[in-house]
Amino acid sequence: MDIVDKALRNWKLHLLVLVFTVLAETVGVQTFKLGPGMLVLIPLLYSFVLGALCGLPFLKVLERSDMFEASSLVGVSFFLLMARYGTLVGPNFWKVVQSGPALVLQEFGNIGTVFFGVPIAVLLGLLCGHVLNRAKGQEMVTSYILGFFINGLYQLFVLYFMGWVIPIGNPTLVLSRGYGIRNAVSLLGIRGVLDNLIPFSFQLPFFSGTVKVPVATLLLIAAFCVFIVWFRRTKLGQDMRAIGQDMAVADSAGIAVNRTRVIAIVISTVLACYGQIIFLQNMGTLNTYNSHDQAGMFSIAALLIGGASVSRASIANVFVGVVLFHLMFIVAPMAGKNLMGQAQIGEYFRVFVSYGIIAIALVLHAWKRNRDRAEARRALRGPAAAGKEGA
Repeated sequence: MDIVDKALRNWKLHLLVLVFTVLAETVGVQTFKLGPGMLVLIPLLYSFVLGALCGLPFLKVLERSDMFEASSLVGVSFFLLMARYGTLVGPNFWKVVQSGPALVLQEFGNIGTVFFGVPIAVLLGLLCGHVLNRAKGQEMVTSYILGFFINGLYQLFVLYFMGWVIPIGNPTLVLSRGYGIRNAVSLLGIRGVLDNLIPFSFQLPFFSGTVKVPVATLLLIAAFCVFIVWFRRTKLGQDMRAIGQDMAVADSAGIAVNRTRVIAIVISTVLACYGQIIFLQNMGTLNTYNSHDQAGMFSIAALLIGGASVSRASIANVFVGVVLFHLMFIVAPMAGKNLMGQAQIGEYFRVFVSYGIIAIALVLHAWKRNRDRAEARRALRGPAAAGKEGA
């Protein structure tokens, strides 16, 4: 007997489908407010969940043969489902076509940045990784020059190509000459889309107003931290650590140094992409031509203030540095206004401190590397000198 015939004669499957349908339609569509949006649960979802639960071995509702026979009816079921959707969507097809681009672009403001940004981040990571593999030992200088080069391409793209080669439908984004993006772009439409996803606020004693806590953003940051802790324990993470400690020894141990370095840089560019997206949705505005430079510089400075070095950093360094650096962001303008009468003096001081910390860290790193090399040379000369004296 054919498997489809067996499935059609299996009364247990038909009875379960009838029970699931009655239960799902009885519950109906349920909506829940989730931050700025709505979570909609439909009967089809309930049916999927109930069907998955019946497949669990310890419940003993369905045997393996029942599930195998039921799989033969999936295609027929989808034909019926598509026919139902066709009767609903078909009469309004041209309305969907006309409003489709607007709806897509509206939703892309929330999650489209991820789909657009990640491939670009991967491509830039691959480019940087292959270039740095050809400049081993001179990574810092090469990275600096490469950063200027990529930033120049970005400036060329947004200043000339957008509006000229790539049409821009919104005239408020374009410069008065007809092409190029304005210096500041408003992102109020997506501001706080992640921060306000799970609303939570509380009242501090002795202070007016409420404190809003970006729960979803904090959960996402916690997920990144868990990912980093887990990743460092994987083989790839251990290989990256070994390469960072000594590239020659790692190569002798059979680690694919070049490939691992490229993967590490790609991961870093993708994480930087996520970080910039979180930053922009929090700020609600895009400083088109220099916000990315400032964000990168301040991030490095905060990491170094937290106790990290050029060659070593931890999650604790990140949080300590962010707290201390943010405290300086608040105190510096206030100090400039109270001491000098101008808050802008505090801004200059803040930028000076950021560049100064990065410069000091690079100098200390170069000094430590030269000292370690000198000690290694002395250690090698010691046994050789002792051998000559013995002879």
